[in-house]
Amino acid sequence: MLPKGLEKQLNILDFSLTSLWRRKLKNLSIMLVFALVIFLLGSFQMLTGALTSSAEAVLENTPEITIQKMSAGRQEAIPLAYIEKLRSIYGIRAVIPRIWGYYFDESNLANFTILALELGSMPFDSNLNLTLAHGHFPKKTEPGTAVIGRSVQDILGLDKRRTFSLFRPDLSLKSFKVVGVFSQQTDLLSNDLIVMNLTDARDLFGIPVSMATDLCIYVANPTEIETIAKKIAVLLPDTRVLTKSQIQKTYQVVFSWRSGLASICLLTALVAFAILAWDKASGLSPEEKREIGILKILGWETGDILAVRFWESTLVSALAFIIGCTAAYIHVAFFDASLLKAVMVGWSVIHPPFKLLPSVTLADLLLIFTFSVLPFLGATVIPAWRCATVPPDSVIR
Repeated sequence: MLPKGLEKQLNILDFSLTSLWRRKLKNLSIMLVFALVIFLLGSFQMLTGALTSSAEAVLENTPEITIQKMSAGRQEAIPLAYIEKLRSIYGIRAVIPRIWGYYFDESNLANFTILALELGSMPFDSNLNLTLAHGHFPKKTEPGTAVIGRSVQDILGLDKRRTFSLFRPDLSLKSFKVVGVFSQQTDLLSNDLIVMNLTDARDLFGIPVSMATDLCIYVANPTEIETIAKKIAVLLPDTRVLTKSQIQKTYQVVFSWRSGLASICLLTALVAFAILAWDKASGLSPEEKREIGILKILGWETGDILAVRFWESTLVSALAFIIGCTAAYIHVAFFDASLLKAVMVGWSVIHPPFKLLPSVTLADLLLIFTFSVLPFLGATVIPAWRCATVPPDSVIR
């Protein structure tokens, strides 16, 4: 035996379902439009989470401090002689020279990122192998070898082939053997990446032996990173000193800013939909008004009629929320957020595609629910209360 109050609500819910079915075309159109708004809002939220999570996972193995030589506001090659100056700063664990740059493949219209550093000299260099789907990073004793991203493998059409060639500045070819491929989890930063030895990178770009692109600093005590960074800035005033936390914050700010701007644009669509829902709820048809009048004559109270409207709005909004969030997850997970990714990561046609792994948390779902479902419920229940207080004899003819 169900409690009297619960039994009453179940009966009201049953009546609400019947009422929704009688006006199925109208309710279906509202639900689909509402689901579309939730789909767009959810896609941006999930896309932001996916990009932020991928960036944090990849940046976990980045050096604590990066030094770049600046001239006239632009980066230029840094002399390796700076390494000797840095030895005077207590707390620096290792200084690793790094060479990186961009390589444009004219035949495939793709832009690759070339990275080279002394992997054997890096602290915790064994952890880098965790970023690979298979293989290993190039060793100092393995000239002409490279690790490539998944898009590089696809664009070059390697398949089972393990060798490829790149042009030097004098247009002569330099051959490489693939010894490893990055995993899907690091696609955000490694999808267009080719990692090789320092010697091979200098040969490919024509960089002198005494120069590097930048210097990677590893610190013994993580709590002294900011202090050491300030000392380096004083010791080498012609350089730019970047800490790991600054790089992470940059990614977060960029993704959050773009997502926030897009969400504000979507909120205007949500407000327009709420106004439409308000207009539909307050402008009841003569048939709906007559139904309310008949229910009040039969003994229904204003609270009961409001409960009917509340259940109707709750059912429509819940279905729209489920459909919208599910479609948003499918859009990000299986279609790489193709409709929205250009807004978040740029629109360059020469950038290789990368796989997104959506990150969905309870906080994200609550945020989407708060900005979509709650305004809809308010926009439908409040006008319903105004209609429910109409005297029954004024609508019965």
